[in-house]
This record gives sequence, C-alpha cells and structure tokens, in this order.
Amino acid sequence: MKENQKKPYIVIPAVTIAALVMAVNYKTFVTTGGLYPGGVSGLTILLTRLFKSAFGIDLPFSVVNIALNAIPVYIGFRFIGRNFTLYSCLMILLSSVFTDLIPAHVVTEDILLISVFGGIINGAAICICLNAGATSGGTDFISVFLSEKSGMDSFNLILGFNAVILSIAGVIFGWDKALYSIIFQYASTAVMHLLYKKYRQSTLFIVTNKPNEVCNAIYELTTHGATILEGEGSYEHCERNVVYSVVSAAQSKKVIKAVKDVDNQAFINEVKTQKIRGNFFQPKEN
Repeated sequence: MKENQKKPYIVIPAVTIAALVMAVNYKTFVTTGGLYPGGVSGLTILLTRLFKSAFGIDLPFSVVNIALNAIPVYIGFRFIGRNFTLYSCLMILLSSVFTDLIPAHVVTEDILLISVFGGIINGAAICICLNAGATSGGTDFISVFLSEKSGMDSFNLILGFNAVILSIAGVIFGWDKALYSIIFQYASTAVMHLLYKKYRQSTLFIVTNKPNEVCNAIYELTTHGATILEGEGSYEHCERNVVYSVVSAAQSKKVIKAVKDVDNQAFINEVKTQKIRGNFFQPKEN
C-alpha cells in the first residue's frame, strides 16, 4: 500500500481548503503584523513590499509568487513526481489568486498573538497539503526532495534560507518585524513537526507467539522488513519471540492494528526513532 497514491477527489478539496486558509492567514495575521512567513511566499511578500515602498508600485502577489516558484516546480517535476507537482502547482495558483482577491482584515493588533497564531495556522495549512499529497510550493519542494534523498526530516534546513529573507527584511524595514517573524516561523515549524510524520520513524518491539505472521503483516502494509529475536519470558520462563521493526511514524497506528488482527495477545512497545542508518524503504511521490 503506497501512501502517495492519493485520489483527486481527496487531494483537490484538501488543496483548495489549504490554499484558502493560507490566503486568509496572509491577509489577516501576516498583513496586520507586517510579518514575513518564510520560504518563497515570504520572499514574495518582501519583494511586493519593497517595490511598494521604493517605487510606489503594487505588484500582484500572484504574479510574483508564481514566477518565483518556477525553479522549485522544475525540481518537483524532475526529481519528486508528476502528480505530486501538479497538485502543488494547483496549490500555488489557488493560494496566489486567493491572496489577491481576499480583502485585508484586522483580527487583532497584538503582534505577539499575530506571530503565534499566524504561525500555527500557516503550519496547519502546509500540513493539510503535505498529508494530502502536495506542497504549498517554494522551499517545500526542496524540503521534500532533500527528505527523499536523505530519508530525514529536512524542514529545519530551510531555516537558513528563511534567515536570509529575515535579515534583508530587518535591514530594510526594521528588525522588530523580522524578529517577530522568527516566532511566526518557529510556531509554523513546530506544527509541521507535530502533524506531518512521513519522514519520522517509529521502532516497534512486538512480543508475539506468531512472529512469521506478524512479519508478513508488517511487510504487506509497509514494505518494511522485520527481525525475529528469540527470548524468554521472565515470569513464566517460557520461550518468547520478539519482532523488531522500524516503520514510518505515519504508518505506526495501522501497523499496530494489523498486528493485533494477527495476534490480539501481542505485546507492542512503540519507541520514537531518533536516527537510522542503512537501507530504509521510503515510498516516492508519484
């Protein structure tokens, strides 16, 4: 079963909702606070504000954002997957158009509330896309590409690019907005780490009397192998088998259910995996 095989009737509504949420967030929290959300969207906002202050020109958000996403979209088509990139292009287009069409609205003028809740909403919108089988564009393409190549969560690597944007914004428009934007981006990244688990792993220790059946169930569901360890129960001093396997954190609940279907007496210990070395199958986007 491949996680990336998403149906259009699931992906398109999810992408539309995410685009609308992101656009509303831009025209409320981000605009009111004068923040820079990071990534290509942050660069787009920086450029539109720069042209407005320097030349008095109101550049359409959609035009600048779509233009800046040209290279990330190429990376998506070339290295990630066709359908994944097409859905992401839809997200880029919709979020850009919605941002131009939705009028600005002030929810609160408290800059700290804006930074925290704006970041939370931004991270949630991005996760809706990622879990549906798309991205919000820009540096998300690069992050997914690096994650598939290295098998690690690379969202933090994008912070370097965001730091450059914030530094430029701080020099030109003042450091207070740039510093509050760091809070915004931290809240957004924290939500993504909480809600998006594809590139995180869980280690399962399964004590069972049906080790071969359990291994087969894990493989059929995840295409991950397992190791059978022989042991002895300390209470009854009888032979016990322990199945050891590392699976995607996003799949762990399904794996545990499948194991319980095979052996409802199995004892399962799930441990968060910090780092792995060696071959670990990661399904590609299509």
